[in-house]
Amino acid sequence: MRLAIAEAAKADLPFGAVIVRDGKVLSTGRNLGKTNNDPTAHGEMVAIHKFVAERPAAELEGATIYTSGEPCPMCMSAILWCRLGRVVYAASIDELATRLGQIMLPSREVADAAPFANIAITGGVLSAEALALFRRN
Repeated sequence: MRLAIAEAAKADLPFGAVIVRDGKVLSTGRNLGKTNNDPTAHGEMVAIHKFVAERPAAELEGATIYTSGEPCPMCMSAILWCRLGRVVYAASIDELATRLGQIMLPSREVADAAPFANIAITGGVLSAEALALFRRN
């Protein structure tokens, strides 16, 4: 999680992500929405795009993604389509909504709407550290 938070500290908005399998970092991403003039360039999406630019998407199946903030519905949907096996996030959507606008749809609800996917979701890991990045912006 600390790697995801470190990515977030370098981002346009403080969101970062790291995809891991068996303790090995497969890809990292940070929010680049302003830099790339792309509102879909969230940390999770950037990490996924970086990975699939070099390797088959099928190799993401079962991996874990660590994110500094609970994935939005767009990112969570991409995570599900990639068949990642686990999401671990720091700040929840409810916590993030105290700092900036959010679509108030938790990751679990998005996952539950995808009967083809089985994913574990863990939230609140180092949440205070992730939220502290918002005070610096």
